[in-house]
Amino acid sequence: MTKSPIYIKLAKVMVWLIFIFGLLPPERIEIIDTPSDAGGSVTIRWAPSPSESLPEFLGYQIWRSSSEAGPYVEVGYVKKGMGEYQDQGLNDGDPYYYQIVAVSKIDTTRSAIFGPVRSYAQWFNANRVNVLLFTFLISLFVLLYIRRARQEKLFIRKIPGLDAIDDAVGRSTEMGRPILYSFGLGYLSDVVTIASLSILSRVAKRAAEYGTRIIVPNYDPLVMTAAQETVKQSFTEAGRPDLFNEGDITFLTQDQFGYAAGVDGIIVREKPGTCFWQGYFFAESLILAETGHSVGAIQIAGTIAVTQLPFFIAACDYILIGEEMYAASAYLRPEPQMVGSLKGEDIAKALIIGLILLSAIWGTVGVISEHWFGSSGLINSFNNFVNWFQVGG
Repeated sequence: MTKSPIYIKLAKVMVWLIFIFGLLPPERIEIIDTPSDAGGSVTIRWAPSPSESLPEFLGYQIWRSSSEAGPYVEVGYVKKGMGEYQDQGLNDGDPYYYQIVAVSKIDTTRSAIFGPVRSYAQWFNANRVNVLLFTFLISLFVLLYIRRARQEKLFIRKIPGLDAIDDAVGRSTEMGRPILYSFGLGYLSDVVTIASLSILSRVAKRAAEYGTRIIVPNYDPLVMTAAQETVKQSFTEAGRPDLFNEGDITFLTQDQFGYAAGVDGIIVREKPGTCFWQGYFFAESLILAETGHSVGAIQIAGTIAVTQLPFFIAACDYILIGEEMYAASAYLRPEPQMVGSLKGEDIAKALIIGLILLSAIWGTVGVISEHWFGSSGLINSFNNFVNWFQVGG
């Protein structure tokens, strides 16, 4: 397809205009220390060059020097249509000078020299005020509910999987079989493993009271050590430290299916009356749960791995789903600090859900208002509201 002669003539006119009048640099250049950062950066802003509308115009080069006399080196390039550039990797406190070079296909022109400008680290990141506000609100909710929990009993909904612990331990005792407890493939740094330790404490205390053996095979050596201390403390609190057997809380292997095979072997040999699967599980979940089901054990599972929940639901008697595990500490040992923290977090989550619903309604009404009535006030305020929740760098 050939270009129209009109466009060819217009292009020639533009070239002659640049040749006669010269390429113009950008206007209203401003160079400042980048606000709310960790230092080492300055921000350069400018208004577009009057020549930017020309087809031959390409963009802007950013040149920098540590002295006004130079030499200057190119540190960045910005395409036309943009009016901001962040120069990073600077030494805080050192002076820097800048020039912006307008670039076209046939010519370049430099702006005046601007500077000196220095970068500094700020004490406070103003872009994260929203995070500070929500941290303050959540902390306030937690403190208020801890205070309230000291004055009255707060309601926590029933969690069948935790209520069944005593019955499950009692069943193993009646059958004369041990209890098997597994953390899955979790590490001690995982929150779900910490939550599982609180459940183990309750199970071990009941096992000590009933004189029932508890077996805890482990995937991670650190989890094994924590489990040994937890069970030992629970047996001591129950007044039966003589029943504690460190050899029943062992390390198997850190191979995924090697661990699954080892636990299955224990189940087949020992035939536990109750199996607790509390932690993080992967593809081995159904293998473990099916083996426990095959020996007639009552099984209580809990995990935050959404992909493994269907397998536990199919093979186990009781399930702790997601945050029910995190609530175990407050549920099993309802101390004011734990219950207050749990209720405070629930209120914070309710607030977040409310904000999401408000945003959905607000945005929908704003779009309808703009489309049908030509009013952009609601949608603009909605966009400002949503942008406020974005966490800055």
